[in-house]
Amino acid sequence: MTRGRFILLEGCDRAGKSTQCAMLVAALKEKGHSVELCKFPDRSTTIGQMIHAYLTNAKELDDRAIHLLFSANRWEAMQYMKRKLESGTHLVVDRYTYSGVAFSTAKGLDFTWCKNPDKGLVRPDLTFFLDLPTAEAEKRGGFGEERYEKRELQERVREVFLQLKGKEWVMIDARETVQSMHHKILQETEEKIRVGELDGKFAEEDDVLLEDMFLD
Repeated sequence: MTRGRFILLEGCDRAGKSTQCAMLVAALKEKGHSVELCKFPDRSTTIGQMIHAYLTNAKELDDRAIHLLFSANRWEAMQYMKRKLESGTHLVVDRYTYSGVAFSTAKGLDFTWCKNPDKGLVRPDLTFFLDLPTAEAEKRGGFGEERYEKRELQERVREVFLQLKGKEWVMIDARETVQSMHHKILQETEEKIRVGELDGKFAEEDDVLLEDMFLD
């Protein structure tokens, strides 16, 4: 069986990640693919509810504590995600480890320390970074409603994201139209899926991809 592909959308706040994730999932389903959407943080769990309280300014937490909670939120989803990928289902994921590292490092925590809790998580096959200048993000509806939506922090976050940029990253200009962005994301995703199908069942390098987050 060909394993599913892990497609991640990252970016600073208000870049349009959730919209693009929903459009990508719908397009892949229409084309007959088995695909599911995952969002981080997952606010439906007990840990996720603690994160939600922090993000909405209802609760105060130490920066290290909230960083570890974000990581734990990803770890609690890991067995489910692995089962889905191994069964051939593609996962479209809205935010992941890169966001955790970028935001916490931007707040002043050590870059390496921030990566360590996520070592061993499933690594994405393809990461889209929706790049949006902070000045543009501020013009979009809802900016500033949550704790991290502040100009100076968002600019530092973007700098850390670019430090994390890997070979599987595809940069998307989030100032483009919604449809233009969707077309590019769908095209790249379909190519990644096509290549995976040509590989046949689990290839040796795929086993590495399933256990390689921040292990280099």
